[in-house]
Amino acid sequence: MSAGINFEETASFSLKPLSVKQEEIIKAETLDTKENVKEPENSGLSHGTVQKIDPHTDMLGNADITNSVTCGSELPQTHTGHIRTKTFLHPESDRCLSMSASLSTQKRVCTGERKFVCSKCGKCFRSKSHLTKHEKIHTGEKPFACSECEKCFRAKCKLTEHERIHTGEKPFACSECEKCFRTKGNLTEHERIHTGEKPFACSECEKCFKVKHDLTVHERIHTGEKPFACSECQKCFRSNRELTEHKKMHTGEKPFACSECEKCFRSKRNLIVHERIHTGEKPFPCSECEKCFRSNRELTEHKIMHTGEKPFACSECEKCFRSKSNLIVHERIHTGEKPFACSECEKCFRTMDKITVHKRIHTGEKPFACSECEKCFRTKGKLTVHERIHTGEKPFACSECEKCFSAKRNLTAHERIHLSIHSH
Repeated sequence: MSAGINFEETASFSLKPLSVKQEEIIKAETLDTKENVKEPENSGLSHGTVQKIDPHTDMLGNADITNSVTCGSELPQTHTGHIRTKTFLHPESDRCLSMSASLSTQKRVCTGERKFVCSKCGKCFRSKSHLTKHEKIHTGEKPFACSECEKCFRAKCKLTEHERIHTGEKPFACSECEKCFRTKGNLTEHERIHTGEKPFACSECEKCFKVKHDLTVHERIHTGEKPFACSECQKCFRSNRELTEHKKMHTGEKPFACSECEKCFRSKRNLIVHERIHTGEKPFPCSECEKCFRSNRELTEHKIMHTGEKPFACSECEKCFRSKSNLIVHERIHTGEKPFACSECEKCFRTMDKITVHKRIHTGEKPFACSECEKCFRTKGKLTVHERIHTGEKPFACSECEKCFSAKRNLTAHERIHLSIHSH
């Protein structure tokens, strides 16, 4: 046999050696750990022979001994005994691999093989490193600590992403709008806003989502699963985000402040919707009447006005409502629940907006001013009624005598006159 090497004899599947140029490129990027290592005297290898490696042995165990070759007479005598690491093209992939361990892992990627099994839950992985990371979920080990806030992470890459919160670094920029993000994943999700791509579809209702997490949370609507329970009141939620927002009701925490009026909110989402009051932005138009709204929730509730649909029914009196929030407030009439207590006088209310108006009695605040006479009011409703004095508008008409009134309460008081007459 000549000094030429047929590598097909050394593996159970065909591997194509790289060209000289490809080898030199990879050499420049990879440290050759076997450079200038001399062949043992009693190695048993003659000039021009190949040390064959059993392809069925543990390739990870032989990662350092990939393909040992002693060169023949074609090479100068000074190179006799030189051992080096060969680089190969995987036959089912375009990737180049310089060690048999990498080749073994890449082969498992191509074939779908997963040989590393978690002893705790049976989940399988393609590489030992992935299994090691996974096992930290069971052990609770978080060896990577942030030097700023001491928050700990299971993986170094997660720590790196977290540290960008402190540094403000956002290295991933959108090519469409130049908005920047801390992680590549966040950028990818954002780019779907521009492309309109929603690759995650619900198998029940075919609703589509931009991110897998949103699909997972949505699917719990169909299954009824609410895995996140509040430790204070045992109320359960479909997502950790909903639970986090709910907990702030107990603590009173409102960490998101408006830069215009300093009003505070429990969630960033509610702050964004509120800020549109100041900017006048209403990005959600109704396709029926073209009326625009600040939030998608407001638009959804409005659309039901066109359909007449009231899908939320009270289990006590069967009264129906357009929104779940209105039903929840109504149900408190039956339960007597008044969860919003005034810190000044301890008076309780069924809704947050009622207590907000009530607190203005203590503070003396009257934020709603008449543009005609500058008289101020505690509520928008009272300002609206007052403005009718200037406009002369009387939208509430009596069905008995057609007398009109500027306020609903005045009409109600008037109608009692007719009722008392009929009763006699």
